[in-house]
Amino acid sequence: MMPTTLELTLILLAAGVFSVAALRAAGLPGLLGYVLIGVGLGPLLPGIDAESPTSHLAEFGVVFLMFSIGLEFSLARLKSMRQAVFGLGGLQVAISMFIVMILGLMLEFPWESGLAMGGALAMSSTAIVSKLLSERGELDSEHGKLILGILLFQDLAVAPLIIFVPALAQSAGLGQALLLASLKAVLALILILALGQKLMRPWFHLAARAKSGELFMLNVLLVTLGLAYLTDQAGLSLALGAFLAGVLIAETEYRYQVEADIRPFRDVLMGLFFVSVGFMLDLGVVAANWGQVLAILVALVLGKFLVIALLAGLFTQSWAVVTRVGAGLAQAGEFGFVLLALALGNNLLGGEQYQTLLAAMVLSMLASPLLFMAGMRASRLLEGGAWMQQARGVHEIATRAFGIQKHVILCGYGRSGQSLARLLESEHISFIALDHDPLRVRAASQAGDAVVFGDSTRDEVLMAAGVHRARAVVVSFANTAAALKIIAAVQRLKPDAPVIVRTVDDNDLDRLRDAGASEVVPEVMEGALMLGSQTMLMAGVPLARVLKRIRQTREARYGAMRGFFRGLTDESEDETGGERLISIVLAPRHGAVGQRVEDLGLEGMNVTLVDVRRPGGGHFDHGPETRLRSGDILLLRGEPDALAAVEIMLGEG
Repeated sequence: MMPTTLELTLILLAAGVFSVAALRAAGLPGLLGYVLIGVGLGPLLPGIDAESPTSHLAEFGVVFLMFSIGLEFSLARLKSMRQAVFGLGGLQVAISMFIVMILGLMLEFPWESGLAMGGALAMSSTAIVSKLLSERGELDSEHGKLILGILLFQDLAVAPLIIFVPALAQSAGLGQALLLASLKAVLALILILALGQKLMRPWFHLAARAKSGELFMLNVLLVTLGLAYLTDQAGLSLALGAFLAGVLIAETEYRYQVEADIRPFRDVLMGLFFVSVGFMLDLGVVAANWGQVLAILVALVLGKFLVIALLAGLFTQSWAVVTRVGAGLAQAGEFGFVLLALALGNNLLGGEQYQTLLAAMVLSMLASPLLFMAGMRASRLLEGGAWMQQARGVHEIATRAFGIQKHVILCGYGRSGQSLARLLESEHISFIALDHDPLRVRAASQAGDAVVFGDSTRDEVLMAAGVHRARAVVVSFANTAAALKIIAAVQRLKPDAPVIVRTVDDNDLDRLRDAGASEVVPEVMEGALMLGSQTMLMAGVPLARVLKRIRQTREARYGAMRGFFRGLTDESEDETGGERLISIVLAPRHGAVGQRVEDLGLEGMNVTLVDVRRPGGGHFDHGPETRLRSGDILLLRGEPDALAAVEIMLGEG
């Protein structure tokens, strides 16, 4: 008996909650839970197939995912990553398709079918891999940038592949069909990018001017689904239109608002898409062909690992990075399902072939976290075995630092490190900079800068850089974990050497100072301090008083500036720590009314009283003996839990 729509919705919601929660607890991506839901419920709900309303609704998950990718598409980003995107990514997709086509010919498949299968198997999972990199904080690492470059090209390649796969099914006049598909794509791009860009900004201006969140959301859905419908009617695809809509909106100032509004639809519908993928998996066919499924799975994982690793070797000299990139992208991807379904719908694949390929692709995605971790472990072994290469690097650092006395060691040679180097040069202070970006080191060295390749968190690198003779050590990049390692190394090697650390804000200021940092410079605080000093000067405050205020603020570790009132735009999904500011207006019912400030015991609760403001008088000088009145406003700073405890304490009458 087929369940009703409400019953089916409740079943999917309940299964989603429990499966995603279980996978999250196990440290695995939650989207794999949706696939398992489809696999488990498929035999129990035989009425759900590719023609059911649920499957049609799931197609919109791909539409909104393509729209989100379009929002992230920018010419500036492509330009900065052009080698990784078009070089490495383009080679990976082209070579993967060619290899699968050759294997298909050896197995007596038509070359059109082999090429279609190659396009599907060349894709990797953007959703899974980017999530794993983000959780590990490796998006900006060398292997992370190469992985993202390949994923970005794969995402961009989906649109033309969606056009060309149906064209491959034209048995007669294939060249004409491919030419017609190409002309359609070029015409759509010209019309949408030329005319759409001129219309998109004014159109969104009109919607935003109404100051209605409901109207703005409706407008986003209209543009997204409208362009998807137009491209679908032109014989292209829904996903291509959604992608182009994202590209157009990405060039407007409404990009981030649109991304935030569309996220709930995208996430829910993408979950439903993965459930539908599980529904498509016929366990009976898989059981009957388990040998083929296993063979395709092994060939897929090993083949993609070898192809991607060998190509990555052209862009890096580190075997560890090569291993991480290959293992990170060895699985199939969500867009591979779309291309595989197109191949099936255009009779390029049979039903049984489709099921075996689909099963292998799903299993590879389920195994992707394990493959990722295996790649990380293998890369660590390779890093440990490359001691000769490390020794050569340390020797080069020691050679550059030989004979330098009372110099400064710059850990990191990014924009901040280079700016600091210019200041040191102007004062004729010698320095040596350490950086682990080979391209940056090569470019700066050719320009004559005193920079060498090296990991500044390692003791032997700091020793080779002459830390025992150094005047100071500066950590110019904002990475607390690495900064703590450098501080600990300097404490072991030369405890009296001052360490100056750069951070983004004040969240880790006390932690770094307690670890041994002589000075911690938070960018946000220093920026606000410079902004305040210029404002005071323009407001007529004498220069001597401004300099005194700056000195006092720094000596107090920015105490008067730390913490701030949080707004909606300041909260992220994972942000729970950091000092905050709150204000409490005392009412007659509050037990604190009539008490002295010192009687509150705020210090013991790790909360600082920043100020007391009295209605009608603004700020007034208060001290430990000041008695609080009804109507007084207490400005408090501390951790969220401590502030919550103080609120409860003050509220007790």
